[in-house]
Amino acid sequence: MKNWIILILIVTTSIGCLKKENIDCDNVNAPTVPTSEITQVQNYLTSQNITNAIQHSSGLYYTITTPGTGATPNQCNAVAVRYTGKLTNGQVFDQQTTTPATFNLTGLITGWRIGIPLLKTGGSIRLYIPPTLGYGSQGSAAIPPNSVLVFDIDLVNVG
Repeated sequence: MKNWIILILIVTTSIGCLKKENIDCDNVNAPTVPTSEITQVQNYLTSQNITNAIQHSSGLYYTITTPGTGATPNQCNAVAVRYTGKLTNGQVFDQQTTTPATFNLTGLITGWRIGIPLLKTGGSIRLYIPPTLGYGSQGSAAIPPNSVLVFDIDLVNVG
């Protein structure tokens, strides 16, 4: 009897591990952006005389340069993009401007996961990403902690 109970526990545990995570392909579970970070982005936009940026409900700001005409990506898609990432002082910290880079949206920073689905294939967007939707207080090798990020992104393909 004891062996049967152990076997049942092993089987039920194994089955539980096989369940796939439920991902909502159309929505991003975005963290709450503090008011201080939204103010930080707004101050940058004002200092650069940028008046056409739209505030997303998440706290992300964006400007769509070209909306595109092809497929619209969702969270479950891979996307091919050309992009340039800058700090607010204009320093480029990353770019892929010739051959498009391909990413799964679910593996990207929240700001990209929110912003890229605002486009269709062939579209271009500029994202102004508050730290919480970027690299936050951790930063990265090239990005200081708590940095507002500015990305120019061309959506080349949706896979």
